[in-house]
Amino acid sequence: MTDTAPPAIPPATQVTLPDGRVELAPDSAAPSGPYANEDLLPVPVRRRTWTTYNFCALWVGMAHNTASWTLASGLIAVGMDWKQAVFTIALANVIVLVPMLLTGHAGPKYGIPFPVFARASFGVRGANLPAVVRALVACGWFGIQTWIGGEAIYFLAGKLIGDGWTDAGKVGGHAWTMWLSFALFWVLQVAIILRGMETIRRFENWAAPFVLVGAFVMLWWMSDKAGGLGPLLDQPSKLGWGGDFWKLFWPSLMGMIGFWSTLSLNIPDFTRYGRSQRAQTWGQALGLPTTMTLFAFLSVMVTSGSAAVYGEPVWDPVQLAAKTDNTVGLLYALVTVLVATLSVNIAANLVSPAFDFSNVAPRKVSFRTGALVTCVLGVLIFPWKLYADPQGYIFTWLGLVGGLLGTVAGILIADYWLLRRGRLDLVDLYRTGGRYWYSAGWNWRAVVAFAVGGVLAVGGADFHPLVDGRPVPALRPLADYGWAVGLGTSLVLYLLLMAPRARRARD
Repeated sequence: MTDTAPPAIPPATQVTLPDGRVELAPDSAAPSGPYANEDLLPVPVRRRTWTTYNFCALWVGMAHNTASWTLASGLIAVGMDWKQAVFTIALANVIVLVPMLLTGHAGPKYGIPFPVFARASFGVRGANLPAVVRALVACGWFGIQTWIGGEAIYFLAGKLIGDGWTDAGKVGGHAWTMWLSFALFWVLQVAIILRGMETIRRFENWAAPFVLVGAFVMLWWMSDKAGGLGPLLDQPSKLGWGGDFWKLFWPSLMGMIGFWSTLSLNIPDFTRYGRSQRAQTWGQALGLPTTMTLFAFLSVMVTSGSAAVYGEPVWDPVQLAAKTDNTVGLLYALVTVLVATLSVNIAANLVSPAFDFSNVAPRKVSFRTGALVTCVLGVLIFPWKLYADPQGYIFTWLGLVGGLLGTVAGILIADYWLLRRGRLDLVDLYRTGGRYWYSAGWNWRAVVAFAVGGVLAVGGADFHPLVDGRPVPALRPLADYGWAVGLGTSLVLYLLLMAPRARRARD
């Protein structure tokens, strides 16, 4: 068996519709065995129903959240002005849209989730390597977002109950009522995810416009406090446009790309439900860069206003909302934060690892079980420490995430587009001995490309405040470009390592 694109896919196992979408043949048995379960099998064409609006709403719901807000406001906090921050985020999201669309293509065409898609390049078993890496990153994000949602509940309840709630005794540096709020938000998310993907789609549809309106209300409130939009626009950059800005710009750009580098891998988890390629392409192109840029603008305006009103930028919207004396306004702002955090956390940080952990042991771990594993691990990584300051949040956490996941994206793009020309054998993705079995289920070439790309991407990075020092100090010059270094290195190296097999397949 070869593991490059075959001259033709056996007609008995899959059928190609006139619009290019592929599904298992109606008269063929669904793949079974140790590498298949109901959640990982291809979605039948009749169930691929998501429209352009659904994908737009998904991105609006995911982009308009507290973590996205703190991306832009965090740039203000480290010295940029509003123009520099919006420019950085807009450019990053245009760049990350490219791999998003390239990897998303396999979703509506074949109806497969990310970990199954990764089997084509890493091997049926080897796909667990990028899947688990992606899942652990999602656990980190899930924990961070759950902490943010818990903060919103904590402040909301404090306004209703009083000082007895907010000034409760401390445990581990935080009031025990904050820990209770964190637990309540955790349970709420579990309840939603257990109801399945259709519930998530409906939730995203109405959450998206609600959160956008809430952001504009925050802007109106802050401009009113500052005496108009003028003070919001006039806050100067501490960096200028010289060397100090560009020194900060590149790691910031990689951090912003790293924010959505997670979704650039597992976007097939959603696009597999797409009605057509047009729906996912237009939905993502309209939904991601536009909404992220708009939300970034709203964020930096409000954060600049907080600097004018309070003397220093307040980059956390929950902390900012708590400064208002208007109870109704506070309640509305914090409910908006809750809805926004639910929207992104469920879609971006529970769906993917649920599939990823299911891929590790398909017969034992279902989609719902994988989601529960994510919820537990999301607590065990101590997310309150990751979210403690903008410096560590943007440059350490996001930079490391972007570098590692950019490496995986490079391999997926090289394999699917440059080697296989977008052609996959669905049945072989689920069985031993097929074209994607490689050596005992692992493609060592993908593993080598991942390891080399990952070391070059993050080996020279500053891991503070997680740990002190740089693992490979000699690689420090590459650290500010981690995502690009990881993606480019792994793409080229994977193609070079696969070239001999491709030649043998042609011969």
